[in-house]
Amino acid sequence: MTPSPISKTALLALPALALSVGLCGAAHAQSAKPGDPFPNRPVRFIVPFAPGAANDLIARALGSQLSEVWNQTVVVDNRPGGNTVVGSELVARAPGDGHTLLQIGIAHAVNPSVIQKLPYDALRDFALIAQTGEAPFVLVVNPALPARNVKELVALARAKPGTLTYGSTGSGGSSHLMGELLKSKAGIDVIHVPYKGLAPALTDVMGGQIQYSFGSWSTVGPFVKAGKLRALAVTSARRSAVTPELPSIAEEGFKGYDATPWWGIAGPGTLPRPLVARLNADIRKALATAALKERFAAQGIEIATGSSEQFAALVKAEIVRWAEVVKTAGIKAD
Repeated sequence: MTPSPISKTALLALPALALSVGLCGAAHAQSAKPGDPFPNRPVRFIVPFAPGAANDLIARALGSQLSEVWNQTVVVDNRPGGNTVVGSELVARAPGDGHTLLQIGIAHAVNPSVIQKLPYDALRDFALIAQTGEAPFVLVVNPALPARNVKELVALARAKPGTLTYGSTGSGGSSHLMGELLKSKAGIDVIHVPYKGLAPALTDVMGGQIQYSFGSWSTVGPFVKAGKLRALAVTSARRSAVTPELPSIAEEGFKGYDATPWWGIAGPGTLPRPLVARLNADIRKALATAALKERFAAQGIEIATGSSEQFAALVKAEIVRWAEVVKTAGIKAD
């Protein structure tokens, strides 16, 4: 039977209708509704750093594992800029339904002291869900420098005040704070040289233009093994399981020195407490897997976690501690 003109029109309209229904269905699935189970659509994991940074690698490893826990896609969204402010503000303003999460680290605790007008409150506008890991930095020097340990480096700085220089990733960055904390604890007069990233700073340490710097073991380790840098100590209060042969700076006689970069997950401050507890449990489940332990260890990162309350206490303590260092050193962000 030959279809009628109306039937032909209807038949021709079917693909468009199907596409329309599909798009409407997708839009419906993307919209959050009160009472919907979590997660009911892909989870957006904002990383306020460029791809390839340690923060990015951690987020991708965790996101991959959480996608299995949730049976839902976890999309890592890199939003670098403003010393993590750009990405953090996006999450602070996001709906509190658990579908927008943020990777945070030491910069989150430092920014309230170094940036005069933050567009958010680092505590009130965020739900601090769970710590995920920590990894001390390593103090490295040029191999030609006559300092084989921290005490000798400090003695050299005291003998030649205002002449030794150290490099950092920029004013207000982790390595800058580590250098200023050592300066304060050791009572030395050294010069800070800010760089746009760790790579150029390490290049100048190896070239002898500056004398020392601080970096993660995953970054400095290959140069130490190649004899291009000499590792003196780790920045944590105790020795690290990743480099047990290296003493801590505190162990070298500088009591109270502790500058351990850490990472964790936060969400919008409007996240309800039951959902925070659920997210914390799921993150801890992901961290307990052998696959994630392996991936973290490959980057020199030790898994560290606990309750959301413990993580909130850590962040609060870090904000207070680094505020003192910032004030003493007169640090301002670039």
